Amino acid sequence: MTLSQSLLRSRAAERVRAAHPALAAKFDLEDADDLLAAQSEIASLAESFDTQAVVVLRSFSLAAWVRATCSFAAGVSPDRAVRWRQAFTRTVFLAGNPDQLRERFAFEHISEDGSAAWRGPEPASESAALRRLLKRFDSARALPIGPAVRIPLAGPDHGSRARHPARRDLYVATSGMALSAYLVHVNHLLVEAVMDGLIAPGDELTVRELPSLVGVSVPFASLRIGVDACRPDRLRAYAALTEEITRA
Repeated sequence: MTLSQSLLRSRAAERVRAAHPALAAKFDLEDADDLLAAQSEIASLAESFDTQAVVVLRSFSLAAWVRATCSFAAGVSPDRAVRWRQAFTRTVFLAGNPDQLRERFAFEHISEDGSAAWRGPEPASESAALRRLLKRFDSARALPIGPAVRIPLAGPDHGSRARHPARRDLYVATSGMALSAYLVHVNHLLVEAVMDGLIAPGDELTVRELPSLVGVSVPFASLRIGVDACRPDRLRAYAALTEEITRA
């Protein structure tokens, strides 16, 4: 798949339509200027889409975090998922120790290693006390490219699965990306893929980190797209989920 600017605009437009079909109809989302205008208008209406998730992060372990992110997203009720998607799956990352907070604050999900905890998605007022207590998780640490990591996702027994388990690759373009940005980009991709049924409990993901996704020829089912920080007039693919990989 060639990640041309035209393709990136088209995929970004799909995300806008999924979140706000009525608003999207006001713009020609295939046009670069109109796409930016639509995103700007949505951002200006953010308060009316007052829904966000909050993640308390003690430390970052890729496999545990990916598994827990998918498990949390799979547990979000359909009505909350609709409101969260209207807010473009806004998620706030806070630095803290979930073990020291669980008696004071309720969490919907805690990772298997206790390094991260999720609550919401909910109105911002519901998590205000937690957000006042903790600072934003703001790590500017550059990420070295790591080896491929195979991550089986927690899931139900075979007999209770809604469909057969799928295998997909998750590509992340790490060039110039700090850990804080890594969390944001991959979080958006994962939770929206869960909402769209691309990822489900019992599936398997393999995370593959590269400097850039340009030149990767496999077909992508989902892309995380944003403005290129080095070239604000262009879009960049920050992460991508492949189509299902057929088992040999």
